[in-house]
Amino acid sequence: MKKKLLATLMSAMMIASVFTGCGASGGSSDSASSSGSDGSADGVQEITWMFWDDLDATQDLISLGYKENVERFNKDYEGKYHVNVVTTNLEEYYDKLNALVAAGETPDVFIVSPGPQLTDYVAPGIAAPLDDYLAQDGWKDTFTSDAVFTQQTYDGKIYAVPLNTAAACCFYNTEMFEKAGVEVPKNWDEMLDACEKLQSAGFTPITISAGTAWCLSMVAGYLCEAEGVDLSKLADGSASWEDGKLEAAATKLLDLSKYFQPTAAGDTNDVATANFYNEEAAILIQGSWAIGQINGENPEFESKCGVFQFPGVQRLIAKSDSLCMSSSTKSPEACAAFMKYFTDDTAQKYTAEVGGKIPVTKVEYDASAAPAQLAYVMDIFENAKGTFGFYNESMPTTETGSHFDDTMVSVFLGDMTPAEAATDMEEFYQANCR
Repeated sequence: MKKKLLATLMSAMMIASVFTGCGASGGSSDSASSSGSDGSADGVQEITWMFWDDLDATQDLISLGYKENVERFNKDYEGKYHVNVVTTNLEEYYDKLNALVAAGETPDVFIVSPGPQLTDYVAPGIAAPLDDYLAQDGWKDTFTSDAVFTQQTYDGKIYAVPLNTAAACCFYNTEMFEKAGVEVPKNWDEMLDACEKLQSAGFTPITISAGTAWCLSMVAGYLCEAEGVDLSKLADGSASWEDGKLEAAATKLLDLSKYFQPTAAGDTNDVATANFYNEEAAILIQGSWAIGQINGENPEFESKCGVFQFPGVQRLIAKSDSLCMSSSTKSPEACAAFMKYFTDDTAQKYTAEVGGKIPVTKVEYDASAAPAQLAYVMDIFENAKGTFGFYNESMPTTETGSHFDDTMVSVFLGDMTPAEAATDMEEFYQANCR
């Protein structure tokens, strides 16, 4: 297994070299400098941070909070440190990050999702261990518990700092539900019944992106959870994808897809989310990070936006955005100082009170000032029986997760039956994961 993982990583690095001409794109706050330089200009240590949103064009409230962190840092450390921001979009983020890594221009600090994507930077030594920095000035003690570092820890060392906690939920238009005479569904049959009633009332029941494959596979992950799929047993070969559970989940995905917007196959995540806050659909199945996007783009919609747990499951899909430091940075102290700005009280209060995400530190915040949706998500967390990760981020490698994403899209498009999808996944695991 370890040999396969290393081979996969090397292959990814070779492929990434093809993209070295891509560079950075999207509204950078400043011109970028790389870790390959001497890390200073006019006595000021220059560092780069790479992020998956355009900070100069976005209306996403979480992203705008990150922009404020950059501005605070540059002002507070003027004459000593300065961070330059490299931005792109989420769909292209990892390709462009890998291109910079392959070119020897790894950003000093970069955002990453926990799971195999983080592993891809830890295993070859691209990400630096952060324990020494977390131990300074009681930084680690400000976090709610050591548990928040679980997905960022490898062989006892922490390689990324979590910034927030979010969960995948069902957002719904309370006004549309009322007009259609629909109650919040508690199980799978009620979910289909609610969609049928919404459709009969003239509403598009669900908006979702199949053009951004992970959005569709997020729903498939919940359906697999409901069927009892066990990823750990599939990885070690003690279970098979062909045991009927994936086939049943994929069949349910097809049943639900009858209620998607007609353009779901080509719509991006941003378009699908906009369909919801523009009141063109009744339900959006998305992570609670969407709260910042929804309220940023249409603040008036907050009063109509309810949240419920995906029906038929007891656990939640949960994750956190995390920051890594490059092992090749010339300015590690500047990087650590910058990363702290994302977890200080100012940033974490903003995370809750404006962005609507759950803080990862012990910060006190005004719950009455926070978006209404945050309270709904907190209630769902409190009543859930546990959490699990995104399916595409919980498999042995990023390639495996991408294959699952693509397989679920193929089922949705009718290019593969649920039974064929199960066979395809089993064959892929046998060839690449066991």
